[in-house]
Amino acid sequence: MMNWKVLKTEEDYNSASMRMMAIFHAEPNTPDGDELDMLIVLIKDYDDKHYQLPELDALEVIKYKMQERGIKAKDLEPIIGSKGHVSAILSGKREITLKMAQKLKKYFDIPAEVFLHGV
Repeated sequence: MMNWKVLKTEEDYNSASMRMMAIFHAEPNTPDGDELDMLIVLIKDYDDKHYQLPELDALEVIKYKMQERGIKAKDLEPIIGSKGHVSAILSGKREITLKMAQKLKKYFDIPAEVFLHGV
């Protein structure tokens, strides 16, 4: 078992990742299990610092998906509600409610995280 420290370089990150893969099936509360827990925390910390995920705007994603699939605003009426609701949502005048987000997520197969930004 190595004494892991905060990962500072790409090499640290790569060796921690390799080690994590090697002991991924370790039992909890064993030396390897404890090491695995530590590695997961260190790797996540490095990811958070170095790989900033761009924040996607849910509305942009929906518009992109509509374009990609050739979906018209009226096709969203069964999901969002009335025609007025659809245009208000698409123009950004109305917020996407949780219920809508769930339906849109399913309809477009969009990761839930897209809707969580800014919450």
